Amino acid sequence: MKPLLAVLLAVTAGAQDFSQRGYLESGTYYYPQEAPGDSGRVTSNLLLRYEAAYKASSNLRFNASIDARADTHREVEREAHLSWWDREAQRPALEIRRLGLIYTRGEFTLELGKQLIRWGKADLLNPTDRFAPRDYINLVQTEYLPVTAAHLTWAHAADSVEFVYTPRFTPSRTPLLNQRWAPVPPGIQVVDGGARFPGGPQFGLRWNHAGSRIEYSLSAFDGFNHLPVLDLTVRSLAPPSVQVARQYARIRSYGGEAAMPMKWVTVKGEAAYFTSPDRFADEYAQYVVQLEKQSGEWFFTGGYAGETVTKRRSVLTYAPDRGMTEAFLGRAGYTIDSNRNVALDAAVRRNGDGSWLKLEYSQAFGQHWRGTGGFAWIRGTPQDFLGQYHLNSHLFLLLRYSF
Repeated sequence: MKPLLAVLLAVTAGAQDFSQRGYLESGTYYYPQEAPGDSGRVTSNLLLRYEAAYKASSNLRFNASIDARADTHREVEREAHLSWWDREAQRPALEIRRLGLIYTRGEFTLELGKQLIRWGKADLLNPTDRFAPRDYINLVQTEYLPVTAAHLTWAHAADSVEFVYTPRFTPSRTPLLNQRWAPVPPGIQVVDGGARFPGGPQFGLRWNHAGSRIEYSLSAFDGFNHLPVLDLTVRSLAPPSVQVARQYARIRSYGGEAAMPMKWVTVKGEAAYFTSPDRFADEYAQYVVQLEKQSGEWFFTGGYAGETVTKRRSVLTYAPDRGMTEAFLGRAGYTIDSNRNVALDAAVRRNGDGSWLKLEYSQAFGQHWRGTGGFAWIRGTPQDFLGQYHLNSHLFLLLRYSF
């Protein structure tokens, strides 16, 4: 009887250190207009995400997360292999989203494995956020992708230092060719030439100081741009046909961030300069300045993002971060009550050639269900990064069950 009691007590103690959660979410998107190469007007997807954590001791924790996906528009692979490196052109049907350990000792924290790493203080654009590739298959509904890394943090009083090492490059996921989020001129056949992934590790170093009046950081990065330069090869002239291959430039970036609370607003700024030894990559500086205000149940964020090119080398790139510069950016939200809220995101090009607005309403139903609906409105000229998606305005509805 005593050995059985001891086993039950051990299992109970272990269960107290184990936690799990997850959700099942369906998304439906309706596009009133057809786009060249994509006549689909309604698309749907399904995501099941399961997360688990185990606290082995006061110093050691383990985290794991897995995604399972399906859809109607072939944005998700039809092969059910388990993805780790996130190098597929389509979203994988099964993916390890997070798997690793966190070890803490004194002022040091070490995280090893697949994880999400975010740098930067601004909310509208983050030039210093170099370990954060994203899924851009739908430019309006994006999410960050994890990277496999060793992430060491030392924190003492008002200062902290982070060192990041990634052994293998993880790219952003770009829009699929011949679908509406990769607009192609009518009459031209485009063939996917695949991706040429760079080899070698990436490194990053960041120092942050939290003062009494201002918080600021300095950072440096040596690695690769997770957004590609596009290499075009003409296959034939009649009929017109081109092959598009993705290549990723080596870059070094040096940046800084600052946030200063004031009486009426909080001022945030972030900037980075990018250099590259590759002759097909631009060298440029990016910056963003924003004002942030919280008032009761309202929050407002607005600012301007800019870019200065010092060496223009590339002819064609896919770079949403650069495409959102030279623009006024804004975000606002209102919390109606504990179950309901409204949010608005907007971007307007400085010259007026492109604009984007997304409005959404979200409401919880009981403890497990939440529905989110809204629309995205995009306008502009075909030559503008935002304007080229002027046929992609849409309505959306998301329904999530959390457990």
